[in-house]
Amino acid sequence: MKKIILLSLVFWGLQSIHAQKKEAFKIFKSNGQKSAYKKLLKKALQADIVFFGEEHDNPIAHWLELELTKDLYKKSKKPLIIGAEMMETDNQEAVNKYVNKKVDYKTFKKEARLWSNFKTDYKPLLDFARNNGIPFIATNIPRRYASKVYHYGFKSLDSLPDEEKKWIAPLPIAYDKNLSQYQKMLSMMGGHAGENLPKAQAIKDATMAYNILKNYKPGSLFLHFDGSYHSNYQQGIVWYIKQQNPELKILTIDVETQENLKKLDPKHQNKADFIIVVNQNIPRSY
Repeated sequence: MKKIILLSLVFWGLQSIHAQKKEAFKIFKSNGQKSAYKKLLKKALQADIVFFGEEHDNPIAHWLELELTKDLYKKSKKPLIIGAEMMETDNQEAVNKYVNKKVDYKTFKKEARLWSNFKTDYKPLLDFARNNGIPFIATNIPRRYASKVYHYGFKSLDSLPDEEKKWIAPLPIAYDKNLSQYQKMLSMMGGHAGENLPKAQAIKDATMAYNILKNYKPGSLFLHFDGSYHSNYQQGIVWYIKQQNPELKILTIDVETQENLKKLDPKHQNKADFIIVVNQNIPRSY
């Protein structure tokens, strides 16, 4: 009898622990169906280009970015190439020197423009590339040119010297102001008054797409990190890539935060092929 009582207590104790389980994140498919990391990884291994759309201050996203990078490198039969919005094209030489172990981090930090959270959130990715001989591509437009477009429109780039235009997607770029992501930007800025804001976003998207395609090699796997707004709904960078090479197999990942991880909020459905939902109570990285 005592044995039965003891086993019962153990069972109910385990049930109680399970009921109080704390979860950091859940993964869902585009339609809201629950998924798992191993399924995401399997699909990523089948892609030509994977877009990991992050929240820049989300520590769980940064951890999963590094884990996915490691797993793709380990399991893919295709050579891995990494690219990131967080590095700008005119810093590619500095990136190359660091990845090829020609300079240390202290020197690299002086030569490149780094985000304030670079050391904690993106240096691990760059170091993984450095330690494993993986090309790391600075895909984003130098911010000074995006700023020119924001203030003066696309035509402000026409007068740039050829030496500077090499940091930007070939001009003129295609631009569809009716894409929903750009329309949201217009509405945030009060319509016509902010018409250059989505154009500044578009020149970033076009430049990142251009640099991804320029460095992608058939038979390779390109893993790109960007703010999710640049790749959600198959728009932004993805839209520009599809204009030039619609045959490429593209997988998109989005990161969102929710209080309830049991199901995907309908407003996040269809944003990406996989949506990673992070517990909103987890502290931000900055």
